[in-house]
Amino acid sequence: MPNKPILFFDGQCPLCRREIAHYQRLDSEQRVDWQDLFDPATRLEPWNLDKLDAMRVIHAIGQDGQVLKGVNAFMAIWQELPYYRQLAMVIRTLRLESLLNWAYLKFASRRFKSRCKEGCSLPPQP
Repeated sequence: MPNKPILFFDGQCPLCRREIAHYQRLDSEQRVDWQDLFDPATRLEPWNLDKLDAMRVIHAIGQDGQVLKGVNAFMAIWQELPYYRQLAMVIRTLRLESLLNWAYLKFASRRFKSRCKEGCSLPPQP
């Protein structure tokens, strides 16, 4: 089990890098393990994650070892960050996770297609 949440992000995506950099600046207590999918030290195998899937949709590992994706991954990270803790609480209280996940998955699909329209450094397709 990880001692803190792990977030896997697409470090070759300019939008993703900016967003994660914002979160990292807020994480002064280093409460999240930030893992760039393109860093050779990043290991997905212990969690049975596929690099291509992790690029398509953001993934995290909760402190309980559960694989989370989409809005659930964001929520696991946000609850560790100042300011975002309150946002996570509001989203849970209003039960907005499903609606937000639907919107995020639409956005993530467009982001991935746009990012890779001219090719990207992806693992070979079977």
